[in-house]
Amino acid sequence: MEELTHVKSVIGIILGLSLTHLIKGSVIFIQHPGRKKFYFVHALWVFYVFLMLIHFWWWEFNLKLIQEWYFADYFFIICYILIYYLLCAILYPDDIVDYTGYEDYFYSRKKWFFTVLAISFVADIVDTAIKGGNYFLYNENEYFVRIAIHIILCLMAIKINDKRFHIILAVLFIVYELSYILRLFNIE
Repeated sequence: MEELTHVKSVIGIILGLSLTHLIKGSVIFIQHPGRKKFYFVHALWVFYVFLMLIHFWWWEFNLKLIQEWYFADYFFIICYILIYYLLCAILYPDDIVDYTGYEDYFYSRKKWFFTVLAISFVADIVDTAIKGGNYFLYNENEYFVRIAIHIILCLMAIKINDKRFHIILAVLFIVYELSYILRLFNIE
């Protein structure tokens, strides 16, 4: 249990930094309206990553299922959560002076964003497997279909430049994630 407390502390710190990064990046539009051009699709992805962070934090409650901790497990979980921080940093860089606004910035960095997002789904499979064979098998077919479809859509998003596609994709990811969270955690 001592190991679990340590792991949870590190996860909490990195997740807290990730959430702080998103909040700090988003509040700029309130603090300095007009200074940076707001872009709806970018904001949708910010909200989606926020949902993913909250979902991850709750999902990692199942780390209690790990009976014996190894450094490799700890190292992987830390790297996994760093993927989420990287997504936050990609969404809100330190400055965007080289761009006309978040629309220009988002499309210039979409390959990075969707590559890292796809990697997060691959990492999710490993994270789930670390929790044990019974837990891994507990996840129904939807889990595996969800991962595969999300990875395919991320790979498509890297190649597709159509802004309508990106709006629809962001909305679909958010709606599905909300639905998945509600069904997975039996919120009624």
